[in-house]
Amino acid sequence: MSPESEAGTSGEAVLPGTLPDALRAELVAFRRDLHMHPELGNQEFRTTAAIKERLERAGLKPRVLPIGTGLVCDIGTGTPSGQWSGGPRMLALRADIDALPIPDTKSECAYRSQVPDRAHACGHDVHTTVVLGTGLVLAALHEQGLLPRPVRLVFQPAEEVLPGGAADAIEGGALDGVRRILAVHCDPRVDAGKIGLRVGPITSACDRMEIALNGPGGHTARPHLTTDLVTAAARVATDVPALVARRVDSRSGLALTWGRIESGHAPNVIPQHAELAGTVRCLDLDAWRQAPDLVMGAIDEIANLYRAKSEITYVRGVPPVVNEVTSTELLQAAMVARRGTDAVEGTEQSLGGEDFSWYLEHVPGAMARLGVRPPGERTIRDLHQGDFDVDEHAITVGVEMFTAAALIDAVQ
Repeated sequence: MSPESEAGTSGEAVLPGTLPDALRAELVAFRRDLHMHPELGNQEFRTTAAIKERLERAGLKPRVLPIGTGLVCDIGTGTPSGQWSGGPRMLALRADIDALPIPDTKSECAYRSQVPDRAHACGHDVHTTVVLGTGLVLAALHEQGLLPRPVRLVFQPAEEVLPGGAADAIEGGALDGVRRILAVHCDPRVDAGKIGLRVGPITSACDRMEIALNGPGGHTARPHLTTDLVTAAARVATDVPALVARRVDSRSGLALTWGRIESGHAPNVIPQHAELAGTVRCLDLDAWRQAPDLVMGAIDEIANLYRAKSEITYVRGVPPVVNEVTSTELLQAAMVARRGTDAVEGTEQSLGGEDFSWYLEHVPGAMARLGVRPPGERTIRDLHQGDFDVDEHAITVGVEMFTAAALIDAVQ
């Protein structure tokens, strides 16, 4: 198939690489199989094997990452050595393959998770299927001599495990010879058939912390003889976010949010131990770099007021994903080529974290928000919820966009 062999409705030549019906149906079935068998970060052995088998059936040679899960696969070669004479010019397409440790609560769904307390509730099964489908289409184009430059598929494990499996993928060579990298993330606020784009930060930094407060307990009749850890924990929970907010530029969007607080077992006993856990999210890279010292200092200040000893475990997570201009324009051009200008809409920076940001510390790239909401549906099935699901038309949209991006990038 040549670029001139497909024509749009107005008669102009369009890019090859649209999905045939048989492959579209196969990809939907593949996604549903992944959805039924979710695996947590660094445990994605079945998922890795399924991707590897399908790529090998297409005549490709995927390489499992050294850590044992996840894989990379190159499509197209320029010389017998596999190196292109023009130097490292490869475009990479990244998918994350892990699931979440939450139950699938979809009551009437033939492909709901079969694994207790495990669910693809963030759309990684869709991301994986999109990149797999793109690889199959590009492999067919390569066989026809229509892929001018090689493309690398990156199937990354453990995106949900801070600080993210991207570091392992990079260490395993995922970016060797790569000059640009692209990704998508499902967005239930955007209709299927569209994408959301923005230049600059599109996600936020995200860290995790756990706090242990300790002190002598005692009887609730004599709180003056104890360290009142319940009150201390409550004050840390309420005062630290407010204190941090006054020590950083409000435009940085630094937000500390608690997800767990525990202390005590009896109503008349002041406990000796309390625990809190939460996340620190930040819109701004500079403020993120200051966050550990700011947050830990504020915790110590409040704990000391109540004579509690604090032990803080602060886990560095991921910086913001910052979309580079040219890479964002490439995604836009690809989507417009496939579905017209109305298929691209602006999007806001979210407070969600994404370890795709680690790739962008090494090479330019961009992430698009892939619309997965059924058009006309008012209810939003939000990410990280047990009832999350997608309009599977998004798979076709993602594959055709990535395929177009690879072809457009090859002539730039």
